[in-house]
Amino acid sequence: MNLTNQVCAVTGGAKGIGLATAQALLARGARVALLDLENVALDHPHALSIRCDVSRAAEVQSAVNQITERLGPIDVWVNNAGLARHRWIPDYTEEEIDLMLAVNLKGTILGSQAALKAMIPHKRGHIINVISTASLRGIPRETVYCAAKWGVRGFTQGLAEEAAAHRIRVTAILPGGVDTAFWDDASQRQAPKQLFLKPEHIANGIVSCLEMDDFCVPRELVLRSLDDSDFSVKPA
Repeated sequence: MNLTNQVCAVTGGAKGIGLATAQALLARGARVALLDLENVALDHPHALSIRCDVSRAAEVQSAVNQITERLGPIDVWVNNAGLARHRWIPDYTEEEIDLMLAVNLKGTILGSQAALKAMIPHKRGHIINVISTASLRGIPRETVYCAAKWGVRGFTQGLAEEAAAHRIRVTAILPGGVDTAFWDDASQRQAPKQLFLKPEHIANGIVSCLEMDDFCVPRELVLRSLDDSDFSVKPA
């Protein structure tokens, strides 16, 4: 896909991976809507900021309507909005559990649903779901987040099959540790900050997938820093 003048929506666009992705898309000539609970003050003629709670179907659909009216038919939808609460299992409150499932899982489902409806008439489009390597294994103090992301990964695999029938591509992006506000709630990190990827690394991966020939579908991309390892291996 040539991203010039393509209409792209990015959820969780106020900061971190979402903001970096929006900036990368704008740099390639796309027209970008940034969806977030926060106002996104991005000074660019092709950037549109929309307040949106991704866990509310009416707000997601309203965002789609605004994007279509002001920028044109949607070509790309990036489900990036997400959050975590880092707790031992007995310490999670019901409200924290509901919040993580609502934003990470329900929000991705609602965003994908709205994007798919908008893209089907044009028989073209690309949905990107930013998931996590937490969808590959259970992690202590991230158990509920893992549960949500495992759900998103399963949903994304089914979405890819349904969307392909309409010539729409679906890609799952699975980042490892990324230096974002995700860790603000964590008293202990699994790895030092200097070993984490930067949001720009994930944004570049997303753009690379989007720019592939439309006939090619990058189904799943795992991105980890070179020093992000499950094993301690020393050079021989």
